[in-house]
Amino acid sequence: QVRLVESGGGLVQPGGSLRLSCAASGMIFSRNVMGWYRQAPGKQRELVATLTSGGTTNYADSVKGRFTISRDNTKNTMVLQMNSLKPEDTAVYYCNARNPDLPINYWGRGTQVTVSS
Repeated sequence: QVRLVESGGGLVQPGGSLRLSCAASGMIFSRNVMGWYRQAPGKQRELVATLTSGGTTNYADSVKGRFTISRDNTKNTMVLQMNSLKPEDTAVYYCNARNPDLPINYWGRGTQVTVSS
């Protein structure tokens, strides 16, 4: 059974930082493309960042220079370090795993990030 569990969300003031974590189980973690997506109120889900098994990263323009995605294949975890947070970063953040060779996607249930003064 594949599971992705996010943690680390919460309320933070503009300019602050949060560290989101995703714990994966039930898969060969090191083979998968991992990513973070978010969905703000009234908006569609959008890509935040992805990280391949080979270390290639891709970031949305809106978060470049502020967010950093990383993974630890020995612990089956993925992290999104979020700095210089803005109110427009407010959203539910979802962990995603994709097998690059199969049409399979897995999603966590999400963690709420609220940036407000």
